[in-house]
Amino acid sequence: MDKAVQAPGVAPAPAPALEPFQQSAALSLGVELELQLVNTHDYDLAPYSDEMLRLMSKYELPGAVVPEMTSSMIEISTGVCDSSAQVLAELSEIRDALVKSADKLNIAIVGGGTHPFQQWHERRIYDRPRFRELSELYGYLSKQFTIFGQHVHVGCPDADSALLMLHRMSRYIPHFIALSASSPFVQGQDTQFDSARLNSVFAFPMSGRAPFCLDWDDFGKFFAKTTRTGVVKSMKDFYWDIRPKPEYGTIEIRVFDTPLTVERAAALAGFVQSLASWFLQEQPFMPQEDDYMVYTYNRFQACRFGLEAVYVDPVTGQHMPLREHIALTLRQIGDHARKLGASHGVQLLGEDAELGTNDARWLREKQVQERLLAEVVRQGAERFRGKA
Repeated sequence: MDKAVQAPGVAPAPAPALEPFQQSAALSLGVELELQLVNTHDYDLAPYSDEMLRLMSKYELPGAVVPEMTSSMIEISTGVCDSSAQVLAELSEIRDALVKSADKLNIAIVGGGTHPFQQWHERRIYDRPRFRELSELYGYLSKQFTIFGQHVHVGCPDADSALLMLHRMSRYIPHFIALSASSPFVQGQDTQFDSARLNSVFAFPMSGRAPFCLDWDDFGKFFAKTTRTGVVKSMKDFYWDIRPKPEYGTIEIRVFDTPLTVERAAALAGFVQSLASWFLQEQPFMPQEDDYMVYTYNRFQACRFGLEAVYVDPVTGQHMPLREHIALTLRQIGDHARKLGASHGVQLLGEDAELGTNDARWLREKQVQERLLAEVVRQGAERFRGKA
């Protein structure tokens, strides 16, 4: 029998339904960080996630600690937070437990969007059904997905507000990329990108940006079409830069490289929360489908040049230094940052933008000083501990 023909009397499996959008506190935050496990001999990646998870299970911590695609990665997450200060407190508590556990195993924890010199073919897929399934589907891309990002969830009052916020946030994707960029090195080479990590994400067929829907019913129709094809089974199958997370009542921004410190991770979350507050309270503009005409160009500029990128305004077409647009944005959201208690972190981001300083620049400067990338990773581990 032709395999493409449905067997008589066997009904096709029903397409999965889109989950209802859950209620969450508007402007609440949740942060996830994917982190590197490295040995302390040559500072290459080390497959110790199982041992780390066993040791971490002995601590009572906020949030969660879970495995990731390959066994040299680990993901930590906060609980639901009201402020970037709470994000910092929870990340710091988990970080301290991670460092203690790593010390017992004679390994180290490092931030950064890529490991500077690991070889992808040496990685091991973590033994979990979803990871095995993804490995079978995507082949070598799964091991090349040993990259490390920060995801920020922000709570939305309802489903339609979430879609509106998602498309407003999309104008600021270059800002998020440039301020968090920490992946200049891949397999021992300077890629000349500040964020080379996102090139790996773009290889996946369901990456890119969400469809332009501002109504949850319309988004549900889009979801139904994609699931009918069998290509998509759940929202997890979309690797968009920003995606709705209906089970949490949030949108999830996924373009950040993992910073080298939890302080910078919290500052980036405060920036997102301040933008979201500005959107909800002032409704400063309405997103348009035409915004996306310059989206990929702006995204590339930020990945390639970081804070030295050019930003093209999607409405006027004006070209300006991204650093200038970041400074303009921080002035626009200043009152919201103050009310949310996010001013300190947002101010530090603004100072870094003015100076053209991000984690990618720090990594390059260390490489020039030290020559050996292993020493750069060692110093990165010290920085994650809060000692450098």
